[in-house]
Amino acid sequence: MIEILNRDQLERARDTGALVGGILQTLEERTAVGVNLLDLDRWTKELIEDAGAESCYVDYAPSFGRGPFGHYVCTAVNDAVLHGMPHDRVLADGDLLTLDLAVKLRGIAADAAISFVVGERAASEDLALIDATERALAAGIAAAGPDARIGDLSHAIGSVLTDAGYAVNLEFGGHGIGSTMHQDPHVANDGRPGRGYRLRPGLLLALEPWVMADTDELVVDADGWTLRSATGCRTAHTEHTIAITDDGAEVLTRAR
Repeated sequence: MIEILNRDQLERARDTGALVGGILQTLEERTAVGVNLLDLDRWTKELIEDAGAESCYVDYAPSFGRGPFGHYVCTAVNDAVLHGMPHDRVLADGDLLTLDLAVKLRGIAADAAISFVVGERAASEDLALIDATERALAAGIAAAGPDARIGDLSHAIGSVLTDAGYAVNLEFGGHGIGSTMHQDPHVANDGRPGRGYRLRPGLLLALEPWVMADTDELVVDADGWTLRSATGCRTAHTEHTIAITDDGAEVLTRAR
């Protein structure tokens, strides 16, 4: 399903996006050496419920996971990159943490992710990974607008990642979003310009560049959810939900 939002739905999407961005900002501010991943999950639950919103993750049970997910935020540490299931782990100085959050408010969902280093020991290689995903996301957003095609966004994202020296995995990428978290069209993190679905005002897309330092192969944890680099290398993942407008794209998941 590809969903085109009307004016009222788009206004609600702005509220949901601001909530997602605000929760992620709060979680990053609270994250420190010694914080447990289960604390992050508990705080997320409280922030979602206090806003009168609902989690997109707790009951999420897609074909690729061992569902339901049962938690409120994805917490991927170091060599984990996607669908990181929170568990009893205390964060250490220098850990590279990705937080991925999807929430629904007043019937509209928004999805975003941030990667950052915990504490003071930030390795230059980790910062380069994060920077590449952030620049790739910015390029994808810049390529988005009415009459652009999905391949234009994929090509913009992939060009940044490959120019930075990273291999690109095409199994998981961005997606349409709206009244449900995952919709068509799929937005691969690399592709050919001029191909695919033509964008229209009112379309919401979650763009999410992610990379692994020295591989494009994933392995799955015993929890059935957490995806890690096959080599044990570090990873990063950045995501925003955007709305296609009459003259470009509006980022919805920034904190107000």
